[in-house]
Amino acid sequence: MEFKHIPVLLDEVIEGLNIKPDGIYIDGTVGGAGHSSEIAKRLTTGMLVGIDRDPDAVVTAAERLSAYNARVVRGNYDEIKDICRRLEIDGADGILMDLGVSSHQLDEAERGFSYHNDAPLDMRMSQEGISAKDIVNGFSQKELSDIIFRYGEEKFAGRIAANIVREREKAPIETTLQLADIIRMSVPAAKRRDKNPCKKTFQAIRIAVNDEFAHLEKALNDAFDMLKTGGRLCVITFHSLEDRIVKQHFAEFCKGCTCPPDFPVCICGNTPRGRLVLRKPAEASEEELERNVRARSAKLRIIEKL
Repeated sequence: MEFKHIPVLLDEVIEGLNIKPDGIYIDGTVGGAGHSSEIAKRLTTGMLVGIDRDPDAVVTAAERLSAYNARVVRGNYDEIKDICRRLEIDGADGILMDLGVSSHQLDEAERGFSYHNDAPLDMRMSQEGISAKDIVNGFSQKELSDIIFRYGEEKFAGRIAANIVREREKAPIETTLQLADIIRMSVPAAKRRDKNPCKKTFQAIRIAVNDEFAHLEKALNDAFDMLKTGGRLCVITFHSLEDRIVKQHFAEFCKGCTCPPDFPVCICGNTPRGRLVLRKPAEASEEELERNVRARSAKLRIIEKL
């Protein structure tokens, strides 16, 4: 299957990065190179570095960026410092991180991300390591319930986990539709009619499989450190939990004095390291949503290093 990639909030990202033709830019989640291609074509003597943990994305992005001064590296975005060190890059003018699952990963049924098609339970972005099948069949009922509640904010997490354990005692749960059926029977009928009840649980298991939040927190800190003065970090999120992490980290970067409010003078000496470029996150326009329904939950936050 062709690696499809419709870049979300593209105009807002390009404007937010404030691209300089001679600058160094890093796309920490290069995917199908949708954003990267638009960044690279605006460079003259500058360079673009694309990073992705998905080997399919690396091959596709390298091909699509071959006409530009670009390097594509397989790795996780939380390895950005090490990757820059290997490429002898000491700072970036702009960094983009487009979080979540790519259209290609969702549309390629055998990757096991979607609850709409029957496929092996996988969900590994890197195609390596622990899979969704391992978690669903190997984790305890409490561990499953905790994952589904914490990462999916699913109020029926306990019932879903209990039914997963009950069903796997009969036979291993090996496919996406097997799991989807268990989720559906675990929630009230009214919930099933309202919207697809599988979304939150699939999201939660995907986050656990890929350890997404731990990678994100490290990546945010390291990416901000790699920015040059005046450089910008753009992050696109797709659900409230990851957006909250980004918002909190950006607030920390912008924080100045941390002395107690009753101190007459500052003794900590802390000053803000960044400033928010957008006071509120950018979201997709109605026009964009007509072209790409998957942009409906996207939020873009941008910070500039001082």
